[in-house]
Formats: sequence, structure tokens, C-alpha cells
Amino acid sequence: MVILGIDPGSLTTGYGVIRLEGASHRVAALGCLTARAGASLSVRLRVIHEGLASVLEQYRPQEAAVETTFYGKNVRSALVMGHARGVCLLALEQAGCRLYEYSPLEVKKAVVGRGQADKRQVAFMVRALLGLRATPPPDAADALAAALCHLQKRRAARMIGGKE
Repeated sequence: MVILGIDPGSLTTGYGVIRLEGASHRVAALGCLTARAGASLSVRLRVIHEGLASVLEQYRPQEAAVETTFYGKNVRSALVMGHARGVCLLALEQAGCRLYEYSPLEVKKAVVGRGQADKRQVAFMVRALLGLRATPPPDAADALAAALCHLQKRRAARMIGGKE
């Protein structure tokens, strides 16, 4: 089983691929999709879509965990983020990948133990939980955290006999 985690962003979209091997798991890939500085929204969205399509083609995940949009006070930022998320969801649908969505609070709580954790804490725990040699970039760490959250929920559902 292969799980793709995605942290959508209009400037940088993080991704992380976790491969399950029996009872263990390992990172198969991680990275960030970033357009050149000053690129238009349409160019940034194309970079996200093409980048995710390439990751989906190369690793063929069966399931994807995507962070839901955090609603801040800036409406314009939320709208732009919605475009980035939409492109991510489109790429997943086109690849036939099963989608699971988690709030940033759920992801942080699953990985760090508290929903108000900052990015440094998330990155530290992702590195520790996955046995990485280096701390991943923040957006890739958030994507891996989403994948770990999904993995945790998936295993818990299996343990109690529920659906995955």
C-alpha cells in the first residue's frame, strides 16, 4: 500500500509518499512543488498539477491524505488556497486515488499529540517517527504528517473492525 500526503499551498505544495510494508512503513519520496518567484496564479496552479501528476504516476498511491483549508481572516488568501487545493483534488481524481481529508488540527494532534503544535514541532516529530536523517522542509513535513495521520486512523479503524 502506498499513501500520498499533500499539504496544499498556492506558493509551495508539499508532498510525501509513505510505502507500507507489512506492519512497518518507510518514506518513498518527499518534496515541494514551487513555481518561480512572482509567477501568476495560473502558472503556480499548473506547476502544482503537473508536479502531483508526476508523483502520482511514479509512485501510484492507492490513498491520499490532504489537509483541509485553514480559514484565516484573509478572504483572498483563503480563495487562492482553495484554488491550489482544487488542483490537488483534481490530480488525485484523475489518477483514481482515494481521497481522505484531515484538518490541520487533526494532523498535528495525530503526529505531535496536540493540535496547536507549530511547524518546527511537526517537522521534528515527522523526522523522529519516520527515522529520517534530516528534518524535511516544512511543507514536505506537513504533507508527511498528513500521511501519518491517515495511517494512524487507518490502523485504528482496522483494530476496532471498522472500515478503512
